[in-house]
Amino acid sequence: MTQKLSPGTALMLTVPPLLWAGNAVVGRLVSEMVPPITLNFLRWLIAFFILLPMAGHLLKPSSPLWPAWRRFAVLSLLGVGCYNALQYLALQTSTPLNVTLVAGSTPVFMLAIGALFFQAPVRRAQWLGAALSIAGVIIVLSRGDWQQLLNVHFVVGDIYILLATLCWALYSWLLSQHNEPTEIRKHWAAFLMAQVIFGLGWAGMFTGAEWALTDAHITWGPSLYAALAFVSVGPAVLAYRCWGLGVQTAGPAVAGFFSNLTPLFAAIMSSVFLGDLPQLYHALAFGLIVSGIVVSSRRPG
Repeated sequence: MTQKLSPGTALMLTVPPLLWAGNAVVGRLVSEMVPPITLNFLRWLIAFFILLPMAGHLLKPSSPLWPAWRRFAVLSLLGVGCYNALQYLALQTSTPLNVTLVAGSTPVFMLAIGALFFQAPVRRAQWLGAALSIAGVIIVLSRGDWQQLLNVHFVVGDIYILLATLCWALYSWLLSQHNEPTEIRKHWAAFLMAQVIFGLGWAGMFTGAEWALTDAHITWGPSLYAALAFVSVGPAVLAYRCWGLGVQTAGPAVAGFFSNLTPLFAAIMSSVFLGDLPQLYHALAFGLIVSGIVVSSRRPG
């Protein structure tokens, strides 16, 4: 059940958007060095070896993982196999503006999927929170100039990020259902490892198709090594750990609003990399996004 949003939970749910913003920036930087689906496979392969010392016991024949294989096969398909692969794929063909604009609809998908498939009632305050949060995202994307939104042209990459957003919303709701063995649920490394074990199968299969159907190639070098280290440790292990805890505590609907911090963090990172100072519209957008989080997380009186 959803609990009151505490400062600790809010901080826990702020870490993933920060790391995912860095993930999007890095994904664009290495787009010419490694194919997108292969990048997703490599990040989770490295994450597997990071988790192995802490949760390697799940690979034993007597592990409680195997009786619960159906649940983890579905979770890993959505969270490990599809979400970031589709995001990296979108960044190959779409602009950052379009990708983050579509991803900004995450709270709406969270609310809709919860209502349609998980019998989760949607309060008026949650819709108001969604409107405020998305308004903040639009301000970031338009850089405070509404005319820029008139120049948006949608391409196939936007379909990929839309599918990624749907996968993430469904993944988050399934994550909130406590249908796995207690031995796995109570240890964060084991819970993530259970998803990675099956996720590597999905990601490996998708990567094989990518190499068979496209002119895939990898340009190895220090930049790619550093990028792989970051996306494996930060956006994969740490972000998924924090997101899992946050969803379990605050609930998927409230957690979904925090994902809209991602484009704000991405805009700030881009400003830093470009040597530009943050603008007034960044502060306005931050206020709207945070207002959306506060409004949506308030319990009815």
